[in-house]
Amino acid sequence: MIGTTLLLAALAMPLAATGSDDNTGLPEWLAGRWCGADGPQGQTCETWQQAAGGTMLGTSQTVKDGKTVAFEFLRITLEGGIAVYLPQPGGNPPVPFRAVAGKEGVTFVNAAHDYPQRIQYRRVSDMLTAEISLADGSKAMRWTFNRVH
Repeated sequence: MIGTTLLLAALAMPLAATGSDDNTGLPEWLAGRWCGADGPQGQTCETWQQAAGGTMLGTSQTVKDGKTVAFEFLRITLEGGIAVYLPQPGGNPPVPFRAVAGKEGVTFVNAAHDYPQRIQYRRVSDMLTAEISLADGSKAMRWTFNRVH
């Protein structure tokens, strides 16, 4: 499930630069290891490599009671100069979400997907926010993660 692998938070500090005025390029500020607090769903950590060859690679793992309960292979690549997020929850085939212009963080959309249809990342200092929702913003789920590396 894509939702169990995403991250979130908010602080009153400026956002990290995204390398693109409209935030549709590779979100290189996402690179690093991000972990959420242990809770009823377990602890989720998402790790992103630095961009190389027009692609960022990542993984996500949720551990609860000492067992992996969810994992995901992640990729963000450029297609026609626009970032495309390709999550593979549980190792399933990738589902493409295209970046759309925005002022904060990066937002990926695939209105044809059942759920989520929108995935948004924001970084503020050493915290990362993520939200998944339907395209209209309804049925939103949020997570809070801190930078570990």
